[in-house]
Amino acid sequence: MSNVTILDKTFETFIPEATILEKVRAVAERINHDMADKNPIFLAVLNGSFIFMADLMRYVTIPCEVSFVKLASYEGVTSTGKVHEVIGINESLAGRTVVIVEDIVDTGLTMKQMIQSLGTRNPESIHICSLLVKPDKLQVDLDIEYAAMEIPNDFIVGYGLDYNQHGRNLRDIYVLKQN
Repeated sequence: MSNVTILDKTFETFIPEATILEKVRAVAERINHDMADKNPIFLAVLNGSFIFMADLMRYVTIPCEVSFVKLASYEGVTSTGKVHEVIGINESLAGRTVVIVEDIVDTGLTMKQMIQSLGTRNPESIHICSLLVKPDKLQVDLDIEYAAMEIPNDFIVGYGLDYNQHGRNLRDIYVLKQN
């Protein structure tokens, strides 16, 4: 295992890039099968999901559209815990199959509110695709149909996930090293 230091913390390799890509490909194959006749629109939640979305799209072979959204849930530097707005959707979602692409789902509260917000735009269906899920931390009942991996409730960084906006560019996923 290799270590990296980001700001004031040390992390060790948790999931190597090869494993991540294998899991991403498997999720894409399931989506290709399940949505072969749907022409879904994939909504990547920024900032964390951008690398996952790019790799996922390399394996998706069905007709689809891609868009990026940002959630407005902050006041100053503190999260309010509530999504006030989903920013960046210019496409009509009415009658469409929507796939939300997220880097990680932990409590599920933000995802639940995002689904409620998107539901006001009258999509045919909404599906969740997440690179990582922390099942022990989930506080709401969500149907995460396309989860690449389940992980324990550890602090992780890399492959789009950050520590104070640093480390997103790491190819592997790292976990906070316990001293």
